[in-house]
Amino acid sequence: MDVMGGLPDAPCMTTTTPARTTTGMAALVSEIRAVVERGLVPELTAHLVGERLAPYLREAGLLTHEQREGHADRYRQHVLHSEPDGSFSVVALVWLPGQETAIHDHVAWCVAGVYEGAESELRYRLAPATATAGARLVPTEEVVNGPGDVCGFAPPGDIHKVRNSCRATAISIHVYGADVARLGSSVRRVYTIPAG
Repeated sequence: MDVMGGLPDAPCMTTTTPARTTTGMAALVSEIRAVVERGLVPELTAHLVGERLAPYLREAGLLTHEQREGHADRYRQHVLHSEPDGSFSVVALVWLPGQETAIHDHVAWCVAGVYEGAESELRYRLAPATATAGARLVPTEEVVNGPGDVCGFAPPGDIHKVRNSCRATAISIHVYGADVARLGSSVRRVYTIPAG
């Protein structure tokens, strides 16, 4: 059995041109740039970026009206900033109730902070194939993140599935150590093997 499949045709609806950058978003980008330019290991970079992101999650005007818009069929990604050298990107993910990702991992380190609503995250580890069984995903932790909660990680060990776990729209701000505008997504692999 294959460990992973290719990327789905349309994992999310992507908007790559923000209507405008708010003052708060410009300040956040500046703080992220200062961390990334230090050239630290990915885990430490993610930790420090998370510390910079957290206070902005309380800022009411961080996103424009257009950057808060969802999509009826799937969660929507608004690319808010891509650093010209490709070192990081900032996106807003907008989730209507029940919308979710596939089980996936990432191309680079990531920090996610919940701006509005709540998101459930189910984390996995990959158990390798044995003589008697194929590779499988083992659930390791389920976390519900609410407004202001921040988490970060770096590959490997970044396999998860995320969904909107509330009855209203959920919005999260994600910072990736890659150029999401060029790549189209932060997803490296979508896993198609059994979980459990």
